[in-house]
Amino acid sequence: MEYQTYRPHTDLSAFIKCYWTLESPEEEKAQKQTIVPDGCMEMIFHYGDLYRQYTGKATSIIQPRCFVFGQLSQPLEIEPTGATGIFAIRFHPEGFTPFATIPIKTMENRAVPLTELFGEKGNDIAQKILTASTTHKRITLIETFLSEYLANTDVINDIVKSVVDTIITANGQLSIHEISEQQNINRRKLERNFALAIGLSPKQLSKTIRLQATLKLLLNKQFASFTHLAYEAEYYDQAHFIKDFKEFTGLTPKEFYNDNLKLSALFYKD
Repeated sequence: MEYQTYRPHTDLSAFIKCYWTLESPEEEKAQKQTIVPDGCMEMIFHYGDLYRQYTGKATSIIQPRCFVFGQLSQPLEIEPTGATGIFAIRFHPEGFTPFATIPIKTMENRAVPLTELFGEKGNDIAQKILTASTTHKRITLIETFLSEYLANTDVINDIVKSVVDTIITANGQLSIHEISEQQNINRRKLERNFALAIGLSPKQLSKTIRLQATLKLLLNKQFASFTHLAYEAEYYDQAHFIKDFKEFTGLTPKEFYNDNLKLSALFYKD
């Protein structure tokens, strides 16, 4: 697999974390891959073959060619149907807010076709991205599209942005009560604002960010034992650590470490 990331233009950096591409040849025997929630929504363009998305133990769907995937609150299992060619935009946790045309909460764990979000404009940008010959051209096209869309849209809620920054800086280790006191905001108001802007509660985002920090230690083998890993992430105890880990990955820490999760290693390893 060849995975590359690219920085957005300064004007869009408040909304977009990065652009990324993934290419790989068709596998002789396709393998399921697990995508772990990271608190970021993504806009995906499959210029290669499509991916199968598993919706249950024995059920699956073929993903749309171009879509925005809402917030993940559970592990996502996917599998290539052929050669991979993906161009994607990874938004900051609150970054898709200005571009959303439907409630973000309704997009949770769902691949929403661009036509459902942007109508004919969605179809138009999809065709341009899919037929572009280079990543540079794709980036130019999507930045033009998003910049025009942004021109008539309100900016992100300052409170949400501030709280997201606090959660990320603390690696998700602060309680919502502590965050509410720091920001001097009522907890219920904070949760309402998060539901509208991010599609996750502050607690859900904190758990996701905490797990991401733990995954980086795990994937980089920066731990002496799983007990040490739980301690570093300030989980209450080992049972709490395993429970949260399995909720977001579908595996125990030991199972995850022993498994060959290629996409996780690409996306979350430094």
